[in-house]
Amino acid sequence: MVLGMVKSSAGFLLLLNFCMYVIVAAIAGWALNKAIDHHYFMGSGGSTLPMGFSPVYFPVGNEATGFMVIFALIAAVVGAGSCLSGLHHLRFWTAESLASSASSAMTAWGLTLLAMGLACKEIHIGGRNAKLITLESFLIILSGTQLFYILVIHGGYFGGNYGSYQDSYVATTTAEPRKGSTPARVLQLVCILTSKPWNFGVFLSSSINFIAFS
Repeated sequence: MVLGMVKSSAGFLLLLNFCMYVIVAAIAGWALNKAIDHHYFMGSGGSTLPMGFSPVYFPVGNEATGFMVIFALIAAVVGAGSCLSGLHHLRFWTAESLASSASSAMTAWGLTLLAMGLACKEIHIGGRNAKLITLESFLIILSGTQLFYILVIHGGYFGGNYGSYQDSYVATTTAEPRKGSTPARVLQLVCILTSKPWNFGVFLSSSINFIAFS
């Protein structure tokens, strides 16, 4: 029962994160293509830089847009790759596959946090369009859902009684988590949050509305 809850929660978060990373990559790729097509030219006479000039110039958004788009694109590519590694872990569900899946997921989460910080800076400056607001929204949401995914796969490992690293993850996760243990509580909380997908729909819509009107 516990194994089924863990795998279903991890699979749902994996699919959700993959879809959002694809959307982030599409919007960031659009912004990067627009910046390449409309790059900034300096005059041959060495004219002074205009007000609000950014070293990474983008014709949309503000001074932080260029940095955010670049790191968002990197985070999206790495995040999508980590989701593919997560599929491998869901298929075999062993301690060995957990190591590769968790390391790639935490790398993607770190890059997502970096892009999310730049998105917060862009929100603070203001002056962005609807596509950039959507990009900011997905980066902020991904920083939370990717963390939930990492907690789920680690909670499934540490929540039961395991012998050694070589033991089968499938055989040992059938044991009930120890009552009162912190990993078991975290696993139970995340499974409750992910048991009803429409809760994430309400969370996504409310987050986008909050960022759009901030």
